[in-house]
Amino acid sequence: MRTRFVLVQTSHPGNVGAAARAMKTMGFGDLVLVAPRWPNLLRREIAIQRASGALDVLERARVVATLEEALEGMHHLCATAMTPRDFGPPTRTPREHFDLLLNEELAALDTQGLEADSSKNSTSDFGVAFLFGSERFGMANADVYRCHVALSIPTSPHFGSLNLAAAVQVIAYEWRLALGGFAVRDATPAAALADSAQLAGMLAHWEQALTQIGFLDPGAPKKLMPRLNQLFNRAHPTREEVHILRGIARAMLDAPRPGAR
Repeated sequence: MRTRFVLVQTSHPGNVGAAARAMKTMGFGDLVLVAPRWPNLLRREIAIQRASGALDVLERARVVATLEEALEGMHHLCATAMTPRDFGPPTRTPREHFDLLLNEELAALDTQGLEADSSKNSTSDFGVAFLFGSERFGMANADVYRCHVALSIPTSPHFGSLNLAAAVQVIAYEWRLALGGFAVRDATPAAALADSAQLAGMLAHWEQALTQIGFLDPGAPKKLMPRLNQLFNRAHPTREEVHILRGIARAMLDAPRPGAR
């Protein structure tokens, strides 16, 4: 699905740079500015600094004079508004609306056909645009009215004002999550688990050490070793952890026994 972020009459270049960075972290790169307050806003030093690694998004960003130009090729328009309008599109949370959009509305659109040419009727040709108003005034009513939905981020009722770039980050995250998200990568490779033979060897080592320190009575072992066996089965220790446990058993065996010379 083609995704576009549209910033209308943005006044602070730092917000544009931070918005570009927020978009890139979620895998989006189509940014359009409508009539920004400053003509060279994309080239200002603070915008470049706040982009921090997302300069490619900033460099590809387009500046247009009208909202009509920014929305060219887009099919589904999502306004962002903190306060609902008395008249206009329904107000929904991002997560609620994205679920409807992906599971119901797109299915209906696929049935009807986006274009007369059936070869163009696919979700990859479907364009979704997210509109954000200026930092000073938010979105104009007329711009909200032309959208299919007004997205409202569920914030504290006592303080719901979000910075522009923060709002872009939240919407970009929720949209990426709805589209499937990205896998979380482990900082280190997964360690190899110990196999049954290694666990059995470690338990035999512990049985010997526990007997030597007097914790286990071989004449009346009861269920100590089977319980330890179940404990380690639940824990799924790695090979390295088994080596550590065997090292502890070795230290117990090497420790001088009470009364020994």
